[in-house]
Order: sequence, then C-alpha cells, then structure tokens
Amino acid sequence: QVQLVGSGGDLVQAGGSLRLSCAASGSTFSTMGWYRQAPGKQRELVALISSGGNTNYADSVKGRFTISRDNAKNTVYLQMNSLKPEDTAVYYCHAARYTAWGPTDYWGQGTQVTVSS
Repeated sequence: QVQLVGSGGDLVQAGGSLRLSCAASGSTFSTMGWYRQAPGKQRELVALISSGGNTNYADSVKGRFTISRDNAKNTVYLQMNSLKPEDTAVYYCHAARYTAWGPTDYWGQGTQVTVSS
C-alpha cells in the first residue's frame, strides 16, 4: 500500500526558513513534489522533481525554495528560505507513478506552514 508521510511544517517569522520532508513507501515514483493550498484558494504546484533530478518550480518560489530527493530513502525534501506571509498554506506531498495504464497520483496528509509578518 502506498503511503506518503509529510512533516516539517511549523510557524515561522517572515524571512525565516523551514525544511519539509515527505517519506514514501509502497512504491517508487517517477516524480515527487509539493503542492500547497491557502485558505480560500485552489491547490497549486510549488515544486516537482523527477527520479533523474529534473526540477520544476512555481514562479513565486523560484530562488527561495529548493526541492531535492533521496531515491535510496524514497524521500523528497523542500528547503524553504526567505519565507513570506503569502507562503502560508497547507503543503501537500505528491508522487506520481506511471504504468501501462497511465499515471497514478498519490497525496500525503498535508503539513501546515504559517509565516507571520
């Protein structure tokens, strides 16, 4: 059974840093990453990383956030620096697996990040 367990969310002051982790089990994944959802807003992409290390970032976090992946541990990380109040959201770990039947998406339970001004 596939399971994604995210952690690392916290309350931090603007300008501070946090590191999110997401440990996956039950499968290996082509892509892993993070999405976020702020109150009253749609869930949006933050960053993705492929098994080969290719990355993709939302424009709003480029230069501040860094996604990385440890394939041996089946874990993805999100280093968040220079945090802003608008980064406040629930952050969801995401993983995708591609099979002959197409892609299958998996989600973690979410971890709250709150940035105070």
